[in-house]
Amino acid sequence: MTWQDDLDNYLAFVSVEKGLSSKTLDAYSLDLVDFSQFMEKIGCKRPEQVKTRHIIKWLSHLKESGICATTTSRKLSSVRGLFRYLLLEERINTSPTSVIANPKTGRRLPLVLTPQEVERLLEQPDTSKPTGIRDRTMLEILYSCGLRATEAVKLQMSQINLRGGFLRIMGKGNKERVVPLGQEASFWLKKYTEKARPRLLKKANSYYCFVGRRGKPISRQRLWQIIKKYGLMAGLSEKIHPHCLRHCFATHLLEGGADLRAVQLLLGHSDIGTTQIYTHLDMGYLRKVHKRFHPRP
Repeated sequence: MTWQDDLDNYLAFVSVEKGLSSKTLDAYSLDLVDFSQFMEKIGCKRPEQVKTRHIIKWLSHLKESGICATTTSRKLSSVRGLFRYLLLEERINTSPTSVIANPKTGRRLPLVLTPQEVERLLEQPDTSKPTGIRDRTMLEILYSCGLRATEAVKLQMSQINLRGGFLRIMGKGNKERVVPLGQEASFWLKKYTEKARPRLLKKANSYYCFVGRRGKPISRQRLWQIIKKYGLMAGLSEKIHPHCLRHCFATHLLEGGADLRAVQLLLGHSDIGTTQIYTHLDMGYLRKVHKRFHPRP
């Protein structure tokens, strides 16, 4: 068995077993191909030949190459998965990664706008034009529902229930969740689907909700460009991106007193630990409130 054979078999296995998206599989594949190429260079022609010392040498190489701890941790996670699979297949007796600790990574808090800044961002599109109504609707949906960029651009008309006031979202790992629409998001979505979308489609047909002038669905790259443009128009940071509104959605819910478990379900996180980063953001907000209003700050 060659490295490529094992990588192909492993990726096919996790694709079925975990229901991973093509984007996640591509990331796994890139990490593992890089790893296998390094192993071949140092004499490990097959996965069975890899020992703990080889893993340590690879990690040292990543550090010397300037790879950050977060990326190294992700790459190591991909490699751990491969060797767990080889253990399951009884190709190896022990994993060379079993005694390797993850690199220490500092917790990076995501960029979060204040409610006033979000409001300023939402007001930037020119809603006298069909594209402006579309853009306003996308911004409202991202903030009101906490969607990922991919979930927004792949949103189909069949997933929208305006009468019930909710969206059916197909998230990571093909996991479906139901997300309520706020009043503002419902208003703009109704206006967009009834007035602006038909004008953008002209005579074309599309399953997708958000389309361009030629009737083709908006891409993730285009969504990023749109949000960056309106962020600059609103005088906000150049680092504004679609995921920023998802961060705002979660943080503002917690600031308003929402339960962490409810926020986890709304975001579609499989692990509540992923959602807990927003409690750190919320604590920062609480500190500001305490300092401003407590008589002995």
